[in-house]
Amino acid sequence: MIWLFLSSGLFLGWSLGANGAATIFGTAVATRMIRFGTAALVAGLFVVIGSVAGVSGTAGTLDELGGIDAPAGAFGVALAAGLSLFLLLRQSGFPISTSQSIVGAIVGWNLYTGHATDPAVLSRIVSSWFFCPLLAGAIAALFYLSLRAATPRLRIHLLEVDALTRVGLLLVGAFGAFSLGQNNIAIVMGVFLRVSPFPEKLMLGPLRVSSAQMLFLAGGLAIAAGIATYSQHSMRRLGSGLTKLSPLAALIVVGATATVLWLFASPGLAHFLRAHGLPALPLVPVSSSQAAVGAILGISLVRRSPVRWRSVGEIVLGWVLAPVLAALISFIGLFVLANVFLLPVATP
Repeated sequence: MIWLFLSSGLFLGWSLGANGAATIFGTAVATRMIRFGTAALVAGLFVVIGSVAGVSGTAGTLDELGGIDAPAGAFGVALAAGLSLFLLLRQSGFPISTSQSIVGAIVGWNLYTGHATDPAVLSRIVSSWFFCPLLAGAIAALFYLSLRAATPRLRIHLLEVDALTRVGLLLVGAFGAFSLGQNNIAIVMGVFLRVSPFPEKLMLGPLRVSSAQMLFLAGGLAIAAGIATYSQHSMRRLGSGLTKLSPLAALIVVGATATVLWLFASPGLAHFLRAHGLPALPLVPVSSSQAAVGAILGISLVRRSPVRWRSVGEIVLGWVLAPVLAALISFIGLFVLANVFLLPVATP
């Protein structure tokens, strides 16, 4: 039965791949610097690697928000997040915040089961929704100004610039896909950690892997499937729907997005900063779409290029609706599971 319950997490992973890949390779595909097939292959490979590497990252924060301890409850929460993502993505075509969807669904579980929502944890997560796009915009602006200052000194031929930009987009896109998997895998499989169907220790050939690693590997493969099958439209929409980007600007947007995702998901960086008495960013799953939009707006403001503010408004509206819709679907779905199918959605 647990494998049936786990299917909603795989659906959520597929939805994240269909939605989140646009933030990594959308600008590169929209500017025709990289073909969609190449982007999907690179993104799928590195998102799986990043997912397995994300075991010790952001999953703990979601568990603090709502420790879902019944398989049916985890199924309902993941299904609610996935459905809200799919419905909003199909309606607007723009990437929707996956992190906000899962947070809304977990809050819906807390409300239905009577579990308290820790305000400190919730505020830490919600604050990242505002800080993430601002940080991405600042990083993108800094990258752009640095590159603009350095370009006249490099004296590179135009054809060489084109070739280097394509290679750079692939390399930065691979880093972005890794960061997406590392940061966002908690969104896909974090609610299943307490009810994982995998044994605590498992031998996979010569490798010894944990239950969480197997769970996150399955989620990473689901994300890769979403990238390959349903991300092309959202890639093109995000890459060209807000402002016109040059290939070099596209490279900067991808780099800034990847950097922000990594900053919020790297336990090694957080430990290093704290060990030296420096403030560290919280390990929380942040929205890749928010980071990408922030980066696009940041570079647009520096370049003083026109922005389609109506499209920005549509995206922001999707960010507002995502947690509300996910919480509503979660609450109703859990009621159906508990009262129609007579399945426990939380341990007594």
